Amino acid sequence: MTGRTPRLGRLRRVPSEGRASRPVEARGARPRRRGTQPKVVALGGGMGLSASLAALRRITGDLTAVVTVADDGGSSGRLRDELGVLPPGDLRKALAALCGDDDWGQTWSRVIQHRFQSQGEINGHAVGNLLIVALWEQLGDHVQALDLVGKLLGAHGRVLPMSAVPLELQALVKGHDPRRPEDVDTVRGQATVALTPGDVQSVHLVPHDPPAVPEAVAAVLDADWVVLGPGSWFSSVIPHLLVPELLNALIETKARRVLSLNLAPQPGETDGFSPQRHLEVLGRHAPKLALDVVLADEAAVPDRDSLTDAATRFGAAVELAKVARTDGTPRHDPELLAAAYDRIFRMHGRIGPWR
Repeated sequence: MTGRTPRLGRLRRVPSEGRASRPVEARGARPRRRGTQPKVVALGGGMGLSASLAALRRITGDLTAVVTVADDGGSSGRLRDELGVLPPGDLRKALAALCGDDDWGQTWSRVIQHRFQSQGEINGHAVGNLLIVALWEQLGDHVQALDLVGKLLGAHGRVLPMSAVPLELQALVKGHDPRRPEDVDTVRGQATVALTPGDVQSVHLVPHDPPAVPEAVAAVLDADWVVLGPGSWFSSVIPHLLVPELLNALIETKARRVLSLNLAPQPGETDGFSPQRHLEVLGRHAPKLALDVVLADEAAVPDRDSLTDAATRFGAAVELAKVARTDGTPRHDPELLAAAYDRIFRMHGRIGPWR
């Protein structure tokens, strides 16, 4: 899959107790200037990206989220259909995740996530979606508008769309129709793909070669670390690899790349997927992509040797840590995930000097 020589082939357990510490020097990296922090770019969408951002904002102040824009359900889908705009929902969720833990941050996080309940047309719309779309119409600039929303919220980072055009996600699904289990059908729309029955073979975007937002490409190329996942694998994670300019940036960047795996398969989209199968389908969509670290919850990996083998084909080490909430739900704990990311950043260092 890649010509890179793996640096580590064994499993390493990341200590997860306690609050994430302040980033320090990684072995092998040249000393950083006092006060500098790693530049981190996180890619994804939905609740998976929100979990990653809530963790990463605890350990760096130089954080950029690059968000998928293929959502076609709920409030986002309605605004997209009616106004022809980018779907704002995943962008809103990323901004909410970057809000601070003080009263200001938590108040604004609740406000932009608030959904109206009524018998009229506003029912189900999120306040943040309306705010983002209003600023797009006022300013005529996706990036400037999102930066302004982030400033209003006091967000601990920047949010960018991966493309400036609305995208349609399409999937080839085997057995989508239970009456024809061997047939492969095309399923259209992110909301439909996320819940599709059958076995998703591959996904693609319409248009097929969408332009990337230049600021997103620049952020990836300038990063010290790039984090991909967790999230809905086919509808939130892999779409970033289907934007040619963004994929080229991910391949060419000198940043180190972390793939954060999900805690459990997603009903419909990845039913029955093992951790290593998540890596296999990622590789089919981006065979030239190399990784440095694959992060997984230790309780979600029943076959550690198979995951190690799959990660080695990307040139990556596997890091296991307790990153799940303790309430039994398949959700990441922000403090534990932050501790795992911080440990990885310090252990694996970076290619080139810290800025």
